[in-house]
Amino acid sequence: MKQAIMIGAGNIGRGFIGALLEKSGWHVTFADVAENLISAINERKSYTVHIQDKKCAQMTVTNISGISSAGPELVDAIGGDCDLITTAVGLRILPIVAKPIAAGIKARKAAGNTQLLNVVACENAVRGTSQLRDAVYSHLSEDEIAFAKEYVGFADCAVDRIVPKASFENPLDVAVEQYTEWDVEKGGWKGELPEINGLSFVDDLSAYIERKLFTLNSGHAVCAYLGAMKGRRTIVESISDPSIGNVVYNAMWESGEGLIRKFGFDSDAHHAYIDRIFARFQNPFLEDETARVAREPIRKLAPTDRLVKPLMTAYSYGLPVDYLIFGTAAALHFNCPEDEQSVEMIQKIRAEGLEKALETYTGLTPDHPLFGRVLDIYRALSVCK
Repeated sequence: MKQAIMIGAGNIGRGFIGALLEKSGWHVTFADVAENLISAINERKSYTVHIQDKKCAQMTVTNISGISSAGPELVDAIGGDCDLITTAVGLRILPIVAKPIAAGIKARKAAGNTQLLNVVACENAVRGTSQLRDAVYSHLSEDEIAFAKEYVGFADCAVDRIVPKASFENPLDVAVEQYTEWDVEKGGWKGELPEINGLSFVDDLSAYIERKLFTLNSGHAVCAYLGAMKGRRTIVESISDPSIGNVVYNAMWESGEGLIRKFGFDSDAHHAYIDRIFARFQNPFLEDETARVAREPIRKLAPTDRLVKPLMTAYSYGLPVDYLIFGTAAALHFNCPEDEQSVEMIQKIRAEGLEKALETYTGLTPDHPLFGRVLDIYRALSVCK
């Protein structure tokens, strides 16, 4: 039986990647720092994924176990007969999990274990697996890197499934939407391509990564930041507000025009994709909190992420960006004392000024034509708060 280690036993790990692997005949070992979560996995040995959409359904996940990701258990598991490592921990945690992965690879080399291993970082990030690979290599010697290049594949992927926070009697149960997309780039995979329900192997991932980033992630973020400003608790409440929904839909349309130019997407097909994504935001079963979607605004304001990259791409083709600007401006307003990045951002704005924060986080410089336009929308939103 194929063995997978799912680093990150949160909602995405259990409700998306882990569930797809288990339903495809894999044994899934969840690794996490939350001891109570790991204990529950080992005691209950099963959980239910609740599909909440136009058509509701349930599926039970049973072929699972749990280990701590903070101790030697994870290194031992990687160094053994593991076939696949997946992660769902967030981009900023990848350098941390790189250490036990590197240690596991060292153990495999020392033991003469030439069984092929593949690593796939299932994160909302561009080329997250490549970033993880570089972090892993930083902990290896030249000989160990040569071993990894021969026997360990690092395959980039694009993932898409909304997994909101929900409460069930079994704390392991998780709610998900029906829609799911998991695209893995063939070139980074070592060995035979397995058949995994819900996973598609693709030749060039770039278009899939940016399609998701520019559409789902971008629209989600714009909706969350505008919703947070108006006190909307969930994405459904936010998108149902015409003043927000209109901006979100048009921002997704603007970013889509940039994608069509960049990748040569069929216009009608991509506009239909936008409509499907917009409809997903309106799923009444998904109590997706605006605070969850809006968290870590500094990361989401980065030049390569879901707000600024779609904005700059569309602008580079001379296309309208009137609605996309709202996303960047609204993100700078996100004030959540429970979110470390929000606290840091607000403190920087107060201490050094809005202009300095905008330049630092987005890479936009004061001489860029969009710099002043973002500031204008930020100030206009301030009046509307």
